[in-house]
Amino acid sequence: MNAGPEDLSAQKRQYDEDGFLVFRSLLSPGEIAEVKAELQRYEREIAPSLPPTDIVWEKEPLPDGSRRVRNLWRLDKHDGYFAAFANRPEILRMAAVMVNGEAEVAGAETFSKPALVGSVVPHHQDNAYFNLVPPDCFTLWIALDPSTIENGCVYYVPGSHNGQRLPHVASGVLGNSMKADQVPANLNEVPAVLAPGDAVIHHCMALHRSEPNRSTQSRLALVIVYRAKHCKVDPEAAQYYRNIASALQAANVSQ
Repeated sequence: MNAGPEDLSAQKRQYDEDGFLVFRSLLSPGEIAEVKAELQRYEREIAPSLPPTDIVWEKEPLPDGSRRVRNLWRLDKHDGYFAAFANRPEILRMAAVMVNGEAEVAGAETFSKPALVGSVVPHHQDNAYFNLVPPDCFTLWIALDPSTIENGCVYYVPGSHNGQRLPHVASGVLGNSMKADQVPANLNEVPAVLAPGDAVIHHCMALHRSEPNRSTQSRLALVIVYRAKHCKVDPEAAQYYRNIASALQAANVSQ
């Protein structure tokens, strides 16, 4: 794993300016193959017994009627391999620099946009979910497949992490229950086009989104959230998010 040079000061300056930062070749081809094999094992052996809050299926079926997994939440809580992966010393070293203090894992998950049916992700800031004060937190987004314009790569708005958190409302999208309300027009968005093994980190206040995947190429990512241990949770904002997420989950189960 290549989590950057020993001296990350230049990378930190770029991250502080843009709110996101790309790491090329974070994982080797062998590490990518290993992670994919472990995810297949997880889906085969662990996913069938997960509570409905810890797995999200794409709503739109494939032509044969089958459905594909969109998100696997809390991988690190259910499986030792992913807990160990998320806590690799070289990643925690990089994370500590980016969050301005001692870092800890907030959660590990997958984010898949299966070929033909991968769904949209509306504009949002992750701190609408996390509700952290101060917002010293980022998401590490590791491409296990190519992430391209055609298959739904993530688009970021540079510098958007330096503003206030936008008002968020229910999105109606299971797996992304919140969306930013009244997003400004004509945003200067940058697509994070990644090869397998590349990664991007983005600040929890960075505004971002992605398009549906209507291509024949899947877009699978392993996603790990890191936060500073000095962060606190805003209880009122957290309750607002829980109310929206619970309502969406209940509506989905009842269908």
